[in-house]
Amino acid sequence: MNRFDRITVNPAFVSGQPCIRGMRLTVKRVLEAVALYPNPDELQREYPELEAEDIRQARDFAACTLNWGQT
Repeated sequence: MNRFDRITVNPAFVSGQPCIRGMRLTVKRVLEAVALYPNPDELQREYPELEAEDIRQARDFAACTLNWGQT
């Protein structure tokens, strides 16, 4: 299984931003939602289409793609 099999990138879709499973839900938005709704039940109510694996992969993807040490 691909480590990021739920992360899709299409230059013609959402300006090429990484998305969750081809939806218009970007990795960035998922991370913002996790910060805004730290309670999993609230997050699930606001984003019922999100699955736990989507959130895990969004976090891992963001961590792997950070440009550490650059300003």
